[in-house]
Amino acid sequence: MSAAGALAGARRGVYWLDDPARPDVLPPLVGRAAADLVVVGGGYSRLWTALRAVERDPGRSVAVLEAGACGYEASGRNGGFAAASLTHGFFNGLERWPDELSRLDAMGAQNLREIGETIARHGIDCHWEETGELAVAAAPHQAAELAEACDLMREHGHDVELLDAAGVRARVDSPTYVAGLLDRTGTAMVEPARLAWGLRQACLDLGVVIHEGSPVRSVEPDGWGVVARTARGEVRARRVALATNAFPPLLRRLRLMTVPVYDHVLMTEPLSAEQRAAIGWAGREGVGDSANLFHYFRLTRDHRILWGGYDAVYHYGSRIDRGLEQSDRTHGLLAAHFFETFPQLEGVRFTHRWGGVIDTCSRFAAFFGTAYAGRAAYALGYTGLGVAATRFGADVMLDLLDGVASERAELEMVRTKPLPFPPEPLRALGINATRWSLERADRSGGHRNLWLRGLDRVGLGFDS
Repeated sequence: MSAAGALAGARRGVYWLDDPARPDVLPPLVGRAAADLVVVGGGYSRLWTALRAVERDPGRSVAVLEAGACGYEASGRNGGFAAASLTHGFFNGLERWPDELSRLDAMGAQNLREIGETIARHGIDCHWEETGELAVAAAPHQAAELAEACDLMREHGHDVELLDAAGVRARVDSPTYVAGLLDRTGTAMVEPARLAWGLRQACLDLGVVIHEGSPVRSVEPDGWGVVARTARGEVRARRVALATNAFPPLLRRLRLMTVPVYDHVLMTEPLSAEQRAAIGWAGREGVGDSANLFHYFRLTRDHRILWGGYDAVYHYGSRIDRGLEQSDRTHGLLAAHFFETFPQLEGVRFTHRWGGVIDTCSRFAAFFGTAYAGRAAYALGYTGLGVAATRFGADVMLDLLDGVASERAELEMVRTKPLPFPPEPLRALGINATRWSLERADRSGGHRNLWLRGLDRVGLGFDS
């Protein structure tokens, strides 16, 4: 069967959202309401903010306003990799915040542990698996980079193991693999939509008021606090937390700070026992390859393979549209790459194909700030690695709103901002030149051309 044949019958929808456990939509906001804190949005960042707000201060009243349904956008469409890293990977953190990376790593590890504890405490059925992560190399230059990474990560206290071709294939068997790097403790696997729905229910259980179907049109200072207005009502609050991900921010100052990119994903049918034996993968690690344009993949609880990544796509003018979630070109490439990686799985079909939009910034890791004389806080720019980091970001926003002089709030990472993207047409020209250059580097032994080296020098770039 060809890759196109394997893809032919796939449903054009999100596997994680195609779940009978999906909760009913909550009523929209109608009329006027008041709260100590209003949270705009219903994804991970916003739900963690609401939950942490009442955990930190049980007497605080919190309202959440979500445009659609909680967990329906990026939080319910991702691969379910909950990484301890707060810096979008060890090397991004080492390059940008070398003096505080040890603290950031320790905070990230604690944050990941506390997510697992929260899931257990609230009985959230999201198949939390502390599997670790396996980086794989399919080219000699990638193997050399993994060897260098192993040495540096060990120097910084990470529990990692370098694997040769036989070692990596003993864990996940692909004829394309020449080396691997196993990080035993840095990542957990989770069912993303169920995590969002579980956080939503935990918020409701603790008295948070959630209104779905309530897109916020504006947030403005108002006397002693702020007012968040929707088409049918408004919430007046002392403070507001803004975390709108890839969607247009409600603060003008943030409009050039992030860009939306589309990530695309495939899900296979459940593998048979024979098919599972053919690839091994007994440790069920999350896996990512080491190319610039990389794939990520993992197993589900019913033995499917989620396969995504590679072709992150930016559309001119920062366009966001439901029609962009499906791409015959990108989904076709992903299907072909799947069978190149696992030829022993020929005959497996894909049951779902989807896409989702994420926000990225020029430093690839989240950034934070305040507005309206400290009455508003924001967190943006997670660049697809926010499943776990959004909980840390929620605590940062609450520290800023509450005026808490915490270790988190004093971090250079928290106090500094990324460089903005240029306006169009320079934005699209720069992003597309970068993507072309990254793909060329993958095909030329990792050699970075003048454009990429220039971006490295100024700390501005774009990565899939």
